[in-house]
Amino acid sequence: MIDAHLHLWNLDTFVTGGVRPYPWLGPQHGALFRSFGEDEAGEVLAVAGIRGAVLVQADDTVADTESMLAVAARNPWVLGVVGWIQLDSPAEAASQLDRFAAHSVFRGVRHLVHDDPRDNFLDLPEVRESLALVAARGLAFDVPDAFPRHLGAAVRLARDFPELTVVLDHLGKPPLADAAAMDVWRSDFRELGRLPNTVAKVSGLHLPGIEYSADSLRPLFDEALEAFGPDRLMIGSDWPVSTLGAPYGRTLDVLLELISSLGVPEQDAVLEATAIRTYGLPVTPIPQD
Repeated sequence: MIDAHLHLWNLDTFVTGGVRPYPWLGPQHGALFRSFGEDEAGEVLAVAGIRGAVLVQADDTVADTESMLAVAARNPWVLGVVGWIQLDSPAEAASQLDRFAAHSVFRGVRHLVHDDPRDNFLDLPEVRESLALVAARGLAFDVPDAFPRHLGAAVRLARDFPELTVVLDHLGKPPLADAAAMDVWRSDFRELGRLPNTVAKVSGLHLPGIEYSADSLRPLFDEALEAFGPDRLMIGSDWPVSTLGAPYGRTLDVLLELISSLGVPEQDAVLEATAIRTYGLPVTPIPQD
């Protein structure tokens, strides 16, 4: 399989302008509050038999993107990079896209919308102008932790920009422990799935108050299959964030158990083909025996 969602960060040396990077990450995150580098990630993937991974930004800085691109240049297991650009400044976004285009591994853009104080971030004219540039370059746009503030906005964005591939990370972070909130999530999630230029990641599903098991997550996976179909679903670990809930192997085992009920062609789509197509990765799917 291809792990379509993996992070790296260096808290020891990666400092910009005297400000600590990854401001969302702190001592309250326990064992997660340390550096996670390329050697550790490569070993984790190798032990699990993972073919390669897509690195995804974890900080709204150019430095984070440049760090991932440098890692990709050194490690063939990095198949793609989803980086950050200054979406609310089209001129800056255009310049950064021009620079990152020199790296063929740069395959998508993401902004930490859930940490941005602006509820209307995805509706801002400047952001949409920049995303038109992203679409014109054939790059995907990942939306993290969309529920509750940004899932409806993601629907509007995908509808208004049919040429832009909108990737919903972590199934939009469904509030599985809250039945009333789930009704709201389900309505927006299904509406997003009706749009053909959307894709969803089965990832980041260590949810508050929910046991991390295939049985507990089965309703979400069934909902995702109904809304998107296997050809628009991809699997991702969300490592190392996922280590707060389970080791990499356990995270992967639950995801594989979820897709085990599918036919082989459908499993191939979720395991590799969707990620390859969505991000334009320079590999071909390997069918299962």
